[in-house]
Amino acid sequence: MTEAATTSTDAQRRHDPSVRGFASDNYAGVHPEVLAALALANGGHQISYGEDEYTSHLQDVFRSHFGERAEAYPVFNGTGANVVALQALLPRWGAVVAAETAHINVDECGAPEKIAGLKLLTVPTPDGKLTPELIDRQAWGWGDEHRAQPLAVSITQSTELGTLYTAEEIRAICDHAHERGMLVHVDGSRLANAAASLNLPLRAFTTDAGVDVLSFGGTKNGLLMGEAVVVLNPDAVKNILFLRKMSMQLASKMRFVSVQFEALLSGDLWLRSASHANAMARRLEAAVRDIDGVEVVRPVQANAVFALLPREVSERLQKSYRFYFWNEHTGEVRWMAAFDTTEADIDSFAAAIAEEMGKR
Repeated sequence: MTEAATTSTDAQRRHDPSVRGFASDNYAGVHPEVLAALALANGGHQISYGEDEYTSHLQDVFRSHFGERAEAYPVFNGTGANVVALQALLPRWGAVVAAETAHINVDECGAPEKIAGLKLLTVPTPDGKLTPELIDRQAWGWGDEHRAQPLAVSITQSTELGTLYTAEEIRAICDHAHERGMLVHVDGSRLANAAASLNLPLRAFTTDAGVDVLSFGGTKNGLLMGEAVVVLNPDAVKNILFLRKMSMQLASKMRFVSVQFEALLSGDLWLRSASHANAMARRLEAAVRDIDGVEVVRPVQANAVFALLPREVSERLQKSYRFYFWNEHTGEVRWMAAFDTTEADIDSFAAAIAEEMGKR
C-alpha cells in the first residue's frame, strides 16, 4: 500500500472523548445500541429512497407508539422535519401561530418562511408555552385577503425554555384550534424527554390529545442523524411525499435513518436515554441550588437547566465546559444534559461552578 493510500484510509481520533460539555444534547455521540443497529443494516443491497425493509417495518414501530393511523416519514434533521410538516398542513397563504421563543422562529434561519413560504405569527409567552388565550392574539382575520391566514398552531414539547405541556394543556390547545379550523403541529425534538418526565406514553399527549402532525426527534436522544415527520391525522396533510423530496429531506440510503429509529423505539432505549438525561439535569439543579450567587431561573422539567450567575464567571467556566448564553442581555445561561452525561460529569461541573464563584 502506498503512503498516500495509507493516509487516506487511516482514520484518526481528533478529539478527547473525556471532554464533556453542557451546551447541547446534540454534542453527545451515538448511543452504542444505535451504532450496533447501523452495523446490522449495513452490507448487501437494499432498495433506496425508503423502499427498504427497515423503513417498511418502521411504520409498525411508530404505530405501536402513536396509533394505527400514524405514518412516519424519516428526514435528515429537525429543521427539515418542521419545514416539511408545516408545508403539508398549510396552503401557500397559510400562517402558523407559535410562541415567540419557538425554534421555528428563532433558530431555523428563517427556513419555515423562506423554504416553506409560510408566515409565522408569534406570541410572547412567560414560559415558552402557548394557551388558547395566547393563540387568540394572532388567530383572527380569516377571510381577509390582506392577512396571512392563521391555519395552524405549532407548539414545542418540551419547550425551548425546558418547560412541559401537560396532556390536558395540549388537548385544550387542539380543541381550541380545531374549533377555529386550525391544525396543530408539535415540534418534538425532545418529545422523549417530555414523555419520560410526564411518565406518560408518547401517544397520551399527542395522538390522544388531538395533535395532527409532529416532528419526532432522534438526534438529541442518541441517534447519529435523523428525525421523522409523524402524521397522526392523515386527513390533515397533503402531498407530504413530494414536499419531503422538494425540501431536500429524502435520504437515498434511508435504511440507515430508519434502523436507528427502530433501535430507539422498538424497546425502551428512547425512554432509558431520555430519563437519564432528565435525571442528570435534576442532579445539576440540586448541586448548584445552594451555591451563593447562582440562581436557577426556570423550572427543571426535562433535561435543561437555566441559570443566572455573573457573566465573568460564566466566561471563565466556558474555557473548560462548553455551554451557551441563553440571554446575552441578562447573562442567563442554559446547561443541557444528554443520554451519556454521567454523575461524575455533573459533580465535576458543579464543583467548578462553586470554585469559580468563590473567586469573586
